[in-house]
Amino acid sequence: MTDTPQASGADLARQALAAARANAKNTPTPAAKKTRPTIRHHRGERSDPTGLAGILAKLTAEQGWNNNLDGGSILDQWDTLCPQYVGLVQAVAYDDERGRLDLRPGSHSYAAQLRLLGGQLAKQINDKLGRPVVRTIRVLPVGNITTTQTGPADTGRPDPDPPVRTREDGCPGYQNNRAIALEHKPEPPPVNPYVQEAMARQENALRAGRQPETEHRDAVWAQDDAERKAGPAPGSVEESLARARAYARQQRAGRAPRQAFDVA
Repeated sequence: MTDTPQASGADLARQALAAARANAKNTPTPAAKKTRPTIRHHRGERSDPTGLAGILAKLTAEQGWNNNLDGGSILDQWDTLCPQYVGLVQAVAYDDERGRLDLRPGSHSYAAQLRLLGGQLAKQINDKLGRPVVRTIRVLPVGNITTTQTGPADTGRPDPDPPVRTREDGCPGYQNNRAIALEHKPEPPPVNPYVQEAMARQENALRAGRQPETEHRDAVWAQDDAERKAGPAPGSVEESLARARAYARQQRAGRAPRQAFDVA
C-alpha cells in the first residue's frame, strides 16, 4: 500500500487560482449598465417660486453690478458714514475690484490716525452699509479738503455783526441772578481812620525828602568814579584779588616777582 503525499498550503492556493481562471474563461461577461445623470432644478428657498426681486438680487451679486453703486454711495454719503472726519478727511475714489477706498487727510496728524485706525474705519463703513464693501483703505498725501456746500448759497456779502448785549439788556435769568448776587454781596472791611492818616503822612514825607532824579543820578556816578580811582580798601578781599591778578600777570610776562627777603 502506497501513501499519497498531501498538498501543502501553497499548492492548494495555486490549484484554486488555476480553477478560477478556467472558470472565468468559460463564463460570459455581463453587460455594463448605463447610468443617466440626475438633473436637479433649483427652485429657491423652501421650494417656493423665486420672485423678481430675488432674481435681480442674485444676478446683481453674481455679476458684480452693485460695485460701482457701492463706490458712488460711499463717496456721496461720506459725511453720514464717517461724521467724525467731516471737513478733515475727504473720500476721493473707490476701487470696486480691490475694495479699496482712497482718503485724503487735511493734516499730517489725521494721516497718521487713518493709517493707525484704517481697519476700524472700514468696519464702521461696512456696518452702516450692511455688507463688506471696503476691504482696504489707502491714505493719500496731505492736501486741501474740498467740501460740498449743502447750505444756502453765498451772496458774497459778510454777515452782519450780532448786536452787543450788555448787563442792562441781558436775559431775564441773568438779570435775576445778578440781582441776587448784588443783594448778598459782602460789605468791605472797615478801615481804621488813624491807620489811613498815618499812611498818608508817611507817603507825603517820603515824597518831600526824595531828591530829584537828575541829582541822585549825578551823585551816584560821582561816588562810583571816586571808588574806582581810590582802588580797593586795604586788607579787603578786593585788594587780595588785585594782588593775585598782578602776580599772575608778572609770571606770564616772564618777570620774576620781587621777593620780600632776597638772598645775596
